[in-house]
Amino acid sequence: MRMYDIIRKKRDGGELTTQEIKFFIDGYVKGEIPDYQASALLMAIFFKGMNFRETADLTFAVRDSGQRLDFSAINGIRVDKHSTGGVGDKTSLVVAPLVASLGVKVAKMSGRGLGHTGGTIDKLESIPGFKTDLSEEEFLKNVNEIGVCIVGQNRDLAPADKKLYALRDVTATVDSLPLVVSSIMGKKLAADDDCIVLDVKTGSGAFAKSLEDSRTLAKVMVDIGKQAGKKMLALITDMDRPLGNAIGNTLEVKEAIDTLNGHGPEDFTEICIILATNMLYLAGKGSMEECEKAVKGAIADKSALETFKKMVKAQGGDASFIDNPDKFAKAPFERNVKAQKSGYIHHVDTEGYGISSLLLGAGRNTKEESIDFSAGIVLKKKTGDYVKEGEELAVMYTSDEKRFESAINKLYDSTVILSDEPKKRPLVLDRVE
Repeated sequence: MRMYDIIRKKRDGGELTTQEIKFFIDGYVKGEIPDYQASALLMAIFFKGMNFRETADLTFAVRDSGQRLDFSAINGIRVDKHSTGGVGDKTSLVVAPLVASLGVKVAKMSGRGLGHTGGTIDKLESIPGFKTDLSEEEFLKNVNEIGVCIVGQNRDLAPADKKLYALRDVTATVDSLPLVVSSIMGKKLAADDDCIVLDVKTGSGAFAKSLEDSRTLAKVMVDIGKQAGKKMLALITDMDRPLGNAIGNTLEVKEAIDTLNGHGPEDFTEICIILATNMLYLAGKGSMEECEKAVKGAIADKSALETFKKMVKAQGGDASFIDNPDKFAKAPFERNVKAQKSGYIHHVDTEGYGISSLLLGAGRNTKEESIDFSAGIVLKKKTGDYVKEGEELAVMYTSDEKRFESAINKLYDSTVILSDEPKKRPLVLDRVE
């Protein structure tokens, strides 16, 4: 079998066999297939696509390219939640301890941010002392004793995905459905969870810009998960607006703490309740109505907040910051961004808002770049709100004053203010089981 023939076959629109896909993944992980040939196949897949069977085979080959985790030592049902990425999406910080406080185990591996989307691990590491690199024994112990543990991705977990993602990122092949599916589900299936809830973002801040594309993505991932023996469901959620008001690591952690205290932003609180309810439902904890009532109760009686504090403490973090979020370091520079005209915020380019935060230092363009944890944006007005000229749109924070100009210009370019009020759009647009 030759890589040349596999590239040519897909270039010409052919259907790759299970053996050909496995040959590619195994050879690339071992270093026997060079980057230039892997890049050629990725581009051929980008243009010619893959059918469901090919996509499933690619996913399972990525899953089997390294270590398969064994969570059998964890007592109880294990459920995970995965978001396809968004701006201001700090839901894992709330949803994981919320679900754990209600008796369902959350053994979660998360990633870092790259580009305009934030990463759960970066947010958690903005809590002083918090460790995301734990031994397997510590990880399993924390899940059993506290109900939840969130760590960085295991180096030996789906190594094919790490190599392929780095290559996709520099060859303009990131936004390809079979490559997105195999990346997400390859990692998720290498872990040993019983149930997986997918939060598939749609809109200007997401990979899938249209509802139709999001449905297709969700259905393929749900079907592949079921084929692997997992209980699956997907929610398609709106990313035509940032989630909550905070964009940036420390700012988002503080907003998550506010939400666990029962006074977070309305939209962010709503999506956290919906996700946690569906996770409990999938784990067999009752009807949707019963699960929703339990979730709201865990926020009201602060049991979810207490579980979050226990997780932070167990992973080396200073839990006093959770009790008193004002202890978090504040950026030395802040700037008010004011509306340039009066009218309704008709719509925003959510990706543009994410880039604006990145320009302030809250994100990274390459994996080697460091992050300014205190940098970011707090929105004062959102889509659908009426603003007067000169009224505050947002407050920006950074450790480098020179960053303001480009970030402010990007925010203005990403905000459309018109005289007519926009139609309201629900947060959850569809549910795929």
